Amino acid sequence: MNKIRAMLQEFHPIVWSLVIGTVFVRAASSMSMPFLFIYLSNNTDMDLATIGLMIGAGALAGTVGGFVAGNLSDRIGRRRVMLGALYVWTIVFVGFALSKNPLLLLVLNMAGGLCRSFYEPVSQALMADVTPPEKRYRVFGLRYTAINVGVAVGPICGALLAETSVALPFLITAAIYLVYVIALQGLLNRFGIKKIEGQKKEYVTFGRAFQVVIRDKAFRFFVVGGALGAIGYSQMSTTLAKFVEMSMVNGTMLFAALMSINAIVVILFQMPLTSWAEKRTPLTAIMVGNVMYAIGDIGFAFADSWTIFAIAMVLFTFGEILTFTSSDVLIDRMAPEAMRGSYYGAKGFSNVGQFIGPWMGGILLASYSGTTLFLVVAMISLVSCYFYWAGQRAFLLSQAGAKSESA
Repeated sequence: MNKIRAMLQEFHPIVWSLVIGTVFVRAASSMSMPFLFIYLSNNTDMDLATIGLMIGAGALAGTVGGFVAGNLSDRIGRRRVMLGALYVWTIVFVGFALSKNPLLLLVLNMAGGLCRSFYEPVSQALMADVTPPEKRYRVFGLRYTAINVGVAVGPICGALLAETSVALPFLITAAIYLVYVIALQGLLNRFGIKKIEGQKKEYVTFGRAFQVVIRDKAFRFFVVGGALGAIGYSQMSTTLAKFVEMSMVNGTMLFAALMSINAIVVILFQMPLTSWAEKRTPLTAIMVGNVMYAIGDIGFAFADSWTIFAIAMVLFTFGEILTFTSSDVLIDRMAPEAMRGSYYGAKGFSNVGQFIGPWMGGILLASYSGTTLFLVVAMISLVSCYFYWAGQRAFLLSQAGAKSESA
């Protein structure tokens, strides 16, 4: 009991509120969104490339939206931006359930991408605001574990609910988001986030934030590396679903099982791999993670049984564990204190990979095969290592220059 009490007291109550809420909202969204590719291919007349383009459009909208949201949160407060995004997101899921019009679905997916880009980087920045720097790696790891606890159960529930009605998972997701945003609003007010937001030391305009981020050479390299990595990672929640359905008996259930395996592996291995990564630089963890992505993709390319798909997913997930938390730490170390929200939001520029990935994946899957698709994205994951290395080199050079100037 004392251990539990000590753990709860280690972090601000808002951190725990966001972590617990993340479990529920990710469980809800993973009941519906991973199956969107299959849902659209089976319930509309769109071809695979068009479906990939439509799904990717949500990430494209989030590319700019993340920076706008991050800077806006630095200016008007994390609370307003997060709550507004969650209320609109609830409406988006209702729209998915009720519409089959391709144009409206495109608009809804772009709105959903904007909501994600408004909510996630701002919630990360808020967690960092209320956590001492030396504890932030653990906080980001805790958030990542919470995401995967939710994803461990969501896909299986979604697959079972979809057998009753293809719209039902989207409606349940909307209901859970609505309950969460109402509860979060009360908790943010209860724990005095308005007061924390009022302690900001510097007012940063959109123009100044954009100039600082764009002129940051190291950050530009990291964004390109992140975009290339996102091309490969995006296949897991888009084209992999269709590839598995096309190539295996009971493919939809297999994909749901793979998504749950992904989450369970994170829950089991996140702490030991995070402990390993904490003893090394974020760059080392990211580069090892990209190699694991590539190995997992090669496994998907040649998988011909449930067992091979499962092993490939385990290896792919090791890459996910290493890259996700380390990239958050990388941004946290680079960002000036008053511009943390802007930097977390600008990290969303790498979401262009989440746009290119499903579109490119749909074209490769339709024109060639899943083997070709996953071999190509494996190579792209390896290429991204170079850009992370170049970014780290530029960052160290800029630090050395700043020290020499101040000396």
